[in-house]
Amino acid sequence: MGRGAAAERFFSDKEAFHAIAQVASELPGAQHYVGGNAALIGQKFAANSDLKVLLCGPVGPKLHELLDDNVFVPPESLQEGDEFHLILEYQAGEQWGQLRAPHANRFIFSHDLSNGAMSTLEVFMSSLEEFQPDLVVLSGLHMMEGQSEALQRKRLSEVVASLSDIPTDVPVHLELASMTNRELMSSLVHQQVFPAVASLGLNEQELLFLSQSASGPHSTLTSWSGVPDVGMVSDILFWILKEHGRNHTRASALTRIHFHTLAYHILATVDGHWANQLAAVAAGARVAGTQACATEAIDAGRVSLRAPREFLTSRLEAASRIVLNPNEPVVQWQREGVSFHFTPVLVCRDPLRTVGLGDAISAEGLLYSEARPHS
Repeated sequence: MGRGAAAERFFSDKEAFHAIAQVASELPGAQHYVGGNAALIGQKFAANSDLKVLLCGPVGPKLHELLDDNVFVPPESLQEGDEFHLILEYQAGEQWGQLRAPHANRFIFSHDLSNGAMSTLEVFMSSLEEFQPDLVVLSGLHMMEGQSEALQRKRLSEVVASLSDIPTDVPVHLELASMTNRELMSSLVHQQVFPAVASLGLNEQELLFLSQSASGPHSTLTSWSGVPDVGMVSDILFWILKEHGRNHTRASALTRIHFHTLAYHILATVDGHWANQLAAVAAGARVAGTQACATEAIDAGRVSLRAPREFLTSRLEAASRIVLNPNEPVVQWQREGVSFHFTPVLVCRDPLRTVGLGDAISAEGLLYSEARPHS
């Protein structure tokens, strides 16, 4: 909260968590929303009436009732009780003890064992054949932090085995979320999870933690101060795609990363695999401004521009200096077969809700992205 950083943690005491969740749920002003990265991304897709969404995850009665009619849940995914995630949201300037938040954000905690154990993975795989998807979105791997190391290893290898059964012309997007377990993050990078997915979605906390866990660039940095440096972010994105993405010598599927932070977004793609990146990154930035303010279109009176007006495209090698042009807000640059598309975000000054913004951004970006079949 002191840094205004989004975070999510596993709450290990089951009884205490359920007692808190029950009190919160029964308060007169309690609000229940669709939760979980996959469900939120699915809801965003389902808002387009011509899209059908298959959601496989532990779905209780309350969640089922809140889901869009275009979201289909296999009967095997339904369970008697809901998994609750508790969201603590705060506005810019709010205080808690000695802490004052520099900007609005949220802290999430849960005791969600069924998502952490990837309990519906097998149901998902058996449902895919009939559903014939154009895109697969995977999330919730961060929730494995509540599981034993042995179970983490077992489930990760089963996730990878399952992903290899998905037809190669169907892109798989992995949405990352807040983590503290370096071994688990390192396993995602090295144990074939990254090479098995075509696309990643993440924010500045996850990006830096990923670099720290896998000894990437700028990994000695302990945290970002203020708006993350564009050159540093660009270096880490480039390293992920070069070290773990698809190229002439590596049979990895990873060719796309959608990075989002409060002030700007970057879409990094390996050349030849994706099209329409300009529209995709712009759409992601637009939904960040409208959803946080709960408006249909960007309301100029309620947003501010916090992105750097000029920046370097790298901190590690010879870089271009880019000065933003308001008439062409999406900027593009290249680096050894990787294209970067950068856009500032019009940030909502008094957001009504910060939760689920990353999922809406990733969903919107995916909706506009055009995957080119692997040659």
